[in-house]
Amino acid sequence: MKELRIIRGDATSPQAKGPKVIAHVCNDLGGWGRGFVLAISKRWPEPERAFRQWHRERARNDFGLGATQLVQVRPDLWVANMVGQRGIRVARRGPAPVRYEAVEKGLAAVAGHAEGLGASVHMPRIGCGLAGGRWERIEPLVIAELCVRDIETTVYDHD
Repeated sequence: MKELRIIRGDATSPQAKGPKVIAHVCNDLGGWGRGFVLAISKRWPEPERAFRQWHRERARNDFGLGATQLVQVRPDLWVANMVGQRGIRVARRGPAPVRYEAVEKGLAAVAGHAEGLGASVHMPRIGCGLAGGRWERIEPLVIAELCVRDIETTVYDHD
């Protein structure tokens, strides 16, 4: 089992050699405009474009809670759009939109992709920002789905 590494830094600039996957949580409304996705879009247009198309064509694909879309942005780098949030929460009122089961399913899919690519996985504290999740609930999912499968996994706390 690989140990989960937590470091200070920018998850859009993974600190590793070889193939890498950046994983993050998206909502099921097709919204892309707040939180970590802004940092992704600042670096690469492909993940947002692919996510919006995936959502637009959802009647004909697997888009929904727990689904994961892998988007290549460089020869050695992919972004995993994981649908792990039901809707959005305005002004931090109401229940947290994070859906832990969906995050777990998304992480399992990311693990499969990472294994196939021989890639390490990089992420912010997924599901804990706008999605309103608690790291104490997310961290065990990351460990169970990635670290236990011997996938190098790094979580970045933004400076």
